[in-house]
This record gives sequence, structure tokens and C-alpha cells, in this order.
Amino acid sequence: MRGLREVAAPFVVPGPAGVAVRDRLKGLTSDDEKVLRLVGDHLGTLASRDLRVRCADGLEHGAGRWAERKRELTGESSSRWAGSITKATQDQWGLARRAQAAHIHSLEAGIGTIRRRLSLPIGARGTKKAAGGYRSEQEWFAKSRRLRMLEDRLERARSDQEAGRVRVVRGGKRLLTTRHHLQQAQLTQQEWRRRWEASRRFLQADGESGKRYGNETIRVSPDGQVSIKLPAPLAHLANTVHGRYVLAACVRFAHRGETWRDRITANRAVAYRIHEDTDRGRWYLTASWTIPPARAVPLATARANGLIGVDTNADHLAAWRLDEHGNPVGAPRRFDYDLTGTAAYRDAQVRHALVRLLHWARRHHLAIAIEDLNFTAETTREKHGRHKRFRKLISNMPVSRLRARLASMAAELGIPLVAVDPAYTSRWGAKYWQKPLTSKNRKTTCHDAAAVAIGRRALGHPIRRRTTPPPHDQSDRAGHRTVQAAPDTPGREGPRPRTPGPWTRSVGAGRGANAGDQNTHHRSGCSAEHEFWQQDSLPPSL
Repeated sequence: MRGLREVAAPFVVPGPAGVAVRDRLKGLTSDDEKVLRLVGDHLGTLASRDLRVRCADGLEHGAGRWAERKRELTGESSSRWAGSITKATQDQWGLARRAQAAHIHSLEAGIGTIRRRLSLPIGARGTKKAAGGYRSEQEWFAKSRRLRMLEDRLERARSDQEAGRVRVVRGGKRLLTTRHHLQQAQLTQQEWRRRWEASRRFLQADGESGKRYGNETIRVSPDGQVSIKLPAPLAHLANTVHGRYVLAACVRFAHRGETWRDRITANRAVAYRIHEDTDRGRWYLTASWTIPPARAVPLATARANGLIGVDTNADHLAAWRLDEHGNPVGAPRRFDYDLTGTAAYRDAQVRHALVRLLHWARRHHLAIAIEDLNFTAETTREKHGRHKRFRKLISNMPVSRLRARLASMAAELGIPLVAVDPAYTSRWGAKYWQKPLTSKNRKTTCHDAAAVAIGRRALGHPIRRRTTPPPHDQSDRAGHRTVQAAPDTPGREGPRPRTPGPWTRSVGAGRGANAGDQNTHHRSGCSAEHEFWQQDSLPPSL
């Protein structure tokens, strides 16, 4: 009990703050694609130049410098294009700063682990919570060299953070390094070049409330007609008035189409982004807008009729329905997904699994309880050592994407989502629930038991089950009542301590050298029982 960390209280997950829908630009002509590439390449060049200027400014950047950057870009594009570019640059610089802080935190954790293991004797045994010493002198020497390398990296990262320096690659560092491994990536130089140019184009515009259809730069009418305000150097390519180019393709948003149409009809802000999928040879338009945060359902309301506990795994979601008392109802459910293949395929697999889960929850009018997972600090090389398969397993789990998709889809269907602390759910679920829920006709897995543990924690019940009375030959003939920790009992989420005491009956209960305090939990006829359960005698006056 002393080594257990404090378990955070469950909470209702708030809904998303924005919406994004996408549709394909069908029927584009060769001239349309040529104009889109020219505009995207020109604005991408301006965005790269502006990002270089913003990174050079570092921490000395202010509102005046931002306005100056925008004025410099306005002459080569327009005021609205310049505003979109500078805002995107600022967002990218802020993201790089957050990634830099996370990298420093990871380096500090790795250095601390190596230093602790180097201080232990070679071959020292570890514990459940921390690894022991290194197994050989050769490994100790290799890790001492790695420690120096990590310390150098940490020093450089800290100096960059203090100076405000960040390193950003427009188009992505992964795609950039792929250029040197085209054979492994199964790409030709021309295919890589098309991907690189498409990723560095800039074709996105922020919306403006009060303007026609919510956007003056990339305008989409209610009937789906798309027009683009051309930058000043490309104004000669316009095919309509006011320097605009109208595409031959029309969009029809199948998802949230009515909401989008009502929004642009009221001239409310909608942001648009146009991008090319070079693998399929298609162009897409993405519309996004902010929505007011939905009022979260109170936790007591989400718990009223029970809920569904969900355990997230590398290849499936294990779910089990629980009533309001924390008892499993019916049979467990399993929603499989395959995380091999392309990113689009993996995303579709996760989406289909969540759809099946949400439809099941909506049929029974129940909330969903899920762990508040965060594996950003759990995949480090120093923490898991040589367990490469386990590190890869954790890295492949789509935790952030699954969490974002589940929150958005659940809010759309009006299903409350309860997040719980993931501490010890798998361990205690397997210990207290796997065996009791296993029968001749049903084999309960540890993941199903973890789903029960997650659901009970979300309902406010302790994970461990009630203890059964001892048999007739081990206590006072049927013994005491079953024991259940009260809601306000400290440490009730922890495992029940081992019952101390002598193995024979030659010494009375609670009188052994290591008996401990068993007054209320393990013996009948105790003082607490007489004080609470036994009725007092009547006063002499009656």
C-alpha cells in the first residue's frame, strides 16, 4: 500500500471545440490543377520564407514584428493570404517549442534511469517498479558512453530552448529523410519529388465572420462552387472578375453538410484547406469551424444507469457492460481493429471499431468509461530496455487519435464519456475479476477483467470484490460478514493486505507476534461489531 501512487478521480470528458469535414474535388480540369499547383507553390515559397524569419527572431518576436512580417507578404499575395501565412507560421513555431520541451523531458528521464542503474552493482536484481544493475561490464561500459551522449544532447537542447531556437522542416522531417532511403520506401525519385512538393504547398485560408459565405480568400457557395482569390503575381490567371479563379469541380459535404450550409448562409467564419493526394492523384477540400463547447453531463448523471467499461489494447477494444452497482451484465464484447498497413487504413480500422462501440452504447443508453491513457513517456528506450517488441507495441497503439475520435463521435451522438486513471486497472482486474467471471462456457481474458475494473472505477466503486466468509472448518462456523471498504476509506483502491497471524490455532486470533490489526476485518465478535451492529440494552427506567 505504501508504494502505490494516488489514483485520480474520474471525470466527464468535454466535447470537441471544432469540426472538420472533407470532400473530394471531382471533375477538375488540367487547367484547374495547373492553377492550384502554381498558387500553392507560390504561397508555399512565401510561407517558407516567413517561417525562416520567425525562427530567426526567436523569443524577441512581438506584435510589431508580426505586423511587419504581414506587410512584407501582402505585396506578393494579398492581406488575407498574408494573415493566413503568418498565423500558420506562428502555430508551427509554437508546436516546435512544445515538441522541444517534450524532448528535453524525455532526455532527462533517460539520463536519470541510466545514472541510477550505473550506480548499482553489476548484476543487481531489480524490483517491479525499477530495473536493477546492468548485467555485464560490457553493457555497463556501453551505457556509460550513452549517458555522455545523452548529456550532450540535453545541453544542446536546453541552450536552444533558452535562446528560442527551433528546428522546423516544412513538409516534414520524415519525408525529407526518406529521400536518402528511396529503395526501402519503394519510391522513385519522381514520386518522392511529387510528395515533397505537395507537402510544401500552402493552400489554406482562415474564415471571417460577416464576409460573404464566411471566407473571402477561398469561397464556397451553398451549391458547392469553389473560387479562389489569386495572389497578385498570378492575377492574370483569373477566369472571373475581381481576380478570382472558379474551379470546375463542386463539393458536396455528405457529413455535416446541412450544418456547413446553414453556417455559410449566415456568413459565419469557415476555414478551408486544399491539398493533393499524390498517391491517388486526387484533390480534396477540407472545411473547418469552431463550435461552442457542449455542456458536460454531470458525473452522477452519467453513472445513473450504469456504463460500459472499455479497455484499450493494441488490436482490439475489450468492453463490458456494468450496472449502477458495478456488477457485470451480459457477456463481454470485443471490437477488433488491424493496425498494419497504411495510415489511412489504420485510421479507418479505428473509426469502424469506435462506430460499433458507440452504436452498442446508444442502444442501451449508457455512458462509456475509458482510461485516460498517455504513452508519450512510456516508449523510451531506457525505461523498457531490451523489450523492443513491447516498446513497438506501445508505440503502435493509436492512443491520441483514438481518444480524439472517440470524444468527437461520442459528443455527436450525445453519449457521455468518462475518463478514469489507468493505474493498476489491468493488474487488479485480472486479480479480482478474471477467475470469478470465468465459467465452463466463457473464458474471461485479462482484458475483459480490466474493462470491469475500469467501469467500477468510473462508477465510484472499488475494484476489488467482496471477500467471502471462510469455510466452517477455518473460523467460527460460517464466520463474519463479507467485507467491503466504505467509499471514504483511504486506500480502498489498493489490494487487500495479506492476512497475518499464526498458521495453527494454538494462539488466539490477533495475539500472534505478526498478527497486526485484524479487529474489524478478519474476526467476529470484535469491539467494533458490538459498537455498531449490536443493539444496546434498554435503560433501567424502562
